[in-house]
Amino acid sequence: MTTADNASPGIGSAPVLETEQPPARMRLAMADYFTLGNALCGFMAVWQLAAAQSAHLSAGVHDSLQRGAIATAVVLLLLASAFDLFDGRVARKFGGSGMGAELDNLADVISFGFAPAFFVVAWGTLTGAGSLAPVVAAGAVLLAVVVRLARFSRQASECDYFTGLPSPFGAMAVITVVLLDPPVYVGVAAILAVAWLMVSRLEYPKPRGRLAFAVLAWILGSVGCLTAWAVDAPAGNALLYSGSGLVVVLLLTIPVYVLATRRHASGRRDEDVAVPAARER
Repeated sequence: MTTADNASPGIGSAPVLETEQPPARMRLAMADYFTLGNALCGFMAVWQLAAAQSAHLSAGVHDSLQRGAIATAVVLLLLASAFDLFDGRVARKFGGSGMGAELDNLADVISFGFAPAFFVVAWGTLTGAGSLAPVVAAGAVLLAVVVRLARFSRQASECDYFTGLPSPFGAMAVITVVLLDPPVYVGVAAILAVAWLMVSRLEYPKPRGRLAFAVLAWILGSVGCLTAWAVDAPAGNALLYSGSGLVVVLLLTIPVYVLATRRHASGRRDEDVAVPAARER
């Protein structure tokens, strides 16, 4: 009997089951280019801020950075948020690749973890008088984003809510604190609170449908406010503080609204179940 005969299944033997899965598509899909745009914008924001800070310190200046440099870096992160908002929609419409989810997480760590953490360090270097507190807060932001993204990768994609503050909104909240330039320890406390929100169990709705376009409108409005602030327009400061206040209000009220809505829906379901049961009695 030949080797081939030994390898072939005999009569009555159990069929050989194919257990290997077809390899996932490893070429970049259209959605992946949106994700890479997200990562590139995050890197460019860090580069812009680092270059401005280096020139600032080389000139012997130790106050706040120029508004134009800060605004450019923030606009780049807003653009990263826009790429992140639509890469999933593009993947659902045109198809994704086998590495899309991993690319998305890596890009988010750059743009919404490392970049805002670098903002905090730069702010602390110029205003913190050598305190390590801003560095601790920056590290907390970075680690919170890493943990939050790892947890999100294990969450069911069909769920309509994020568990914890989404990292793009967390990044914008951290940058809002930096732009407001509060006293160092007040700012550090606020930044640590944002880091906690990102790893908390509070629920935030996913930006789908009309909500996605509302988020896009908010991004465009924020770019306009930052531009007015950067060129020192008459209402620039008022627009910046108004937009920052809106961010704080949304962070605090959205989880309360979601919780109230879900409790109301749960109460309605309980009533619907109780009425037929009462009729049967």
